[in-house]
Amino acid sequence: MTPTGKNAARSSPARSPAKAATGIPGLDEITRGGLPRGSTTLLGGGPGSGKTIFGLQFLVHGARACREPGIFVAFEESSKRTLANAEAFGWNLPELQRRKALSFIDARPSGDLVRSGDFDFGGLLAALQARIGETKAQRIVFDALDILLALLPDTAARKREVYKLHEWLAERELTGLINVKTDGTEAPTLNEQPYGFMQFMVDCAVILNQNIVRGVSQRSLRVQKYRGSGFDEDEAPFLIGDRGLEVAMARTAGRAGARVSAERISSGIDRLDTMLGGGYFRGASVLITGSPGTAKTTLSGAFAEAACRRGERTLFVSFDSNCAEVVRNLASVGIRLQRWVKNGSLRLVSARTITGSAEGYVMRVRTLAKEHRARCLVLDPVSAWSNSGGDLTAPGVADRLIDWAKADGVTLVCTSLLDEIPGRAPGGARLQVSTLADTWIHLSYVVQAGERNRGLSIIKSRGTAHSNQVRELVLSDEGVTLADTSSAGGEVLMGTMRWEKERAERFAKESAEATGALKRVQLDAEEAEIEVRLKSLQVERAAKQVEKALLVRATESREGELLRGRSRMREMRGADAANPERK
Repeated sequence: MTPTGKNAARSSPARSPAKAATGIPGLDEITRGGLPRGSTTLLGGGPGSGKTIFGLQFLVHGARACREPGIFVAFEESSKRTLANAEAFGWNLPELQRRKALSFIDARPSGDLVRSGDFDFGGLLAALQARIGETKAQRIVFDALDILLALLPDTAARKREVYKLHEWLAERELTGLINVKTDGTEAPTLNEQPYGFMQFMVDCAVILNQNIVRGVSQRSLRVQKYRGSGFDEDEAPFLIGDRGLEVAMARTAGRAGARVSAERISSGIDRLDTMLGGGYFRGASVLITGSPGTAKTTLSGAFAEAACRRGERTLFVSFDSNCAEVVRNLASVGIRLQRWVKNGSLRLVSARTITGSAEGYVMRVRTLAKEHRARCLVLDPVSAWSNSGGDLTAPGVADRLIDWAKADGVTLVCTSLLDEIPGRAPGGARLQVSTLADTWIHLSYVVQAGERNRGLSIIKSRGTAHSNQVRELVLSDEGVTLADTSSAGGEVLMGTMRWEKERAERFAKESAEATGALKRVQLDAEEAEIEVRLKSLQVERAAKQVEKALLVRATESREGELLRGRSRMREMRGADAANPERK
C-alpha cells in the first residue's frame, strides 16, 4: 500500500506539529518541545540502551503532568516484570493503574502463534480499541514490536502490518511510540538495521546507542528525523538515573540568560582576595591548576570554609581522598571543616563512591547539589573525569557542568592537574576547563637554593583587574597566606632566600632605626644645650635691661637735682638783687 494524500499532507515538512512533552530532561530541548503529537515516533536501540525506560517515562509524564492517559503494550516482558523493573525510578505505576491513567497490555506472542506464523495485527488493534474506549488514552507505546514482526513470514508481510498499525494510530490521532531493537553494530542510521523501512513511515525517529569507551559505558541519543520541526541533529549523551533518562545538553540559551552578579565573595585567603580585586564573582567558575602537592585542595578547602562562615551551604566533592581524610588534612593548615559538617552547612562527598562515565559524574554532582541546596560547589580534582570516557566527550562535559552552575547561580571551584597547562602532554582526555573558567589560578613549584616552594599566580580573571605577580603560598599551623613579593636580579625569591633577604632588610631597617634614634638623642642634647644657653642669655639680657633702667633712672635723678640746684641758685641770686642791704 502507498500513503494516501491525507497522510502525505500530515507528513509535510511545511507543517509545524504540536508537541507531546516526554518529561525526559534535555530531550524536550533537543526536539523543541517533545515528540510529534498525534503522530508516530520510532525508537531504535540495542540491548540495554534504555528503550523500555524511555517509553515508560514518556507515558508517566503524560499521565501526571499532561493529563493524557497512556497504554503500554509489551511484546517481550510481562506486565508484572515491567512494573517490578520500574519500581526503582519512583514512578508509582500501580497508583497510575488504579486511576486508569496508565494501562498495561501483555501482548507477548503465544507458543501456538509462534509455530503457525499465521497472524496479523487485527486482533491486537481490536483489543487496543476497547482499552482506549475505557481509558480515553492519548499516548501509546509498543515495546519491542520487533518480537512480533519477526514471526511474520517475509518483509512484505512486515511492512503491511506496520503500515496498518501506523494508519490505525493516525486515524485516532494517538501519539504513538514504537520501540524496536537494532543489531548492535553501531550503524549510524536506522535504515541500515533490519527494520529500517519503518523510519520512512513515521514522523520522528530516535536512535539510542550504548558503547564501551576505555572500559566505561557511554550512552548517547540522536534524533535522526523529525518531520515538520526543527531539532538538534548532533548526538547527545544520556544517562539512566534514579528518575529515569536524562539527556545531557549544553544549554546555550540557558547560558545567555544566566544571572550575572557583580557581588564579590571571599576565596578564604585575604591576600588572594586583594590580588583578585576583592575576591571571586558570585556565580563564577574558578579553576585551580597545579602539580600534585601544590596545595590545590588547600585553596579549595579555604574557599569552602569561607563560604560556610558566610552562611552559604556548600558541597565539597573529593576524588582523591575520603571525607575524614579531607577534614584531617586541612585541619593541619588551620582550615577547620568539622564544625561545618556537623551543623549541616558543608557536605563532603567522596567521589570514589560514584562510578560510570563523566556524564554520570556530572549528573550525580548536580543531584547532590540540588539535594543540599548548595550555593558553592568544590570539585577536587575535576581532571579525574578525563579517565571516564573518550577524549571527544570530555570538553562537552565541562561545558555542560559550567552552564548548569551559571544557570543555577552556583559558584564553582574546580581543581585540575597539569593537563590544563598549554604545552604539556596531557595524561588523559583534556576537559578544557581553562578556556571556560572565569578565573584561572595556577600553583607551581619554584626550586631555589636546594628548596622547593609553592608559587601562586593568576593567569586570568574575567571582568576584573588582577595582580600579575607570582606570590609564594605559605602553609602553616596558623593557616594559609601569601608572602610579600620579594625579588633580586629579576628573580622572585622564595623560601630561605626570601627569608634571608627579608632578614637582611629587617636588620638594615633596624640599624637605620638605631642610627636614627642615636642621632635624635644627639640632636635632643644639642637642642637642650642651646635651650640652656638661650635661657642664660635671656637672664643676662634681663640683667642688662635692669642695669640700663637703673642707669637711666640715676641719670635722670642727677639731671633733676642739677636742674633743681640751678633753679635754686637762680632764685637765690634773684633775692640778693632785690635786697641790697644783704650785700
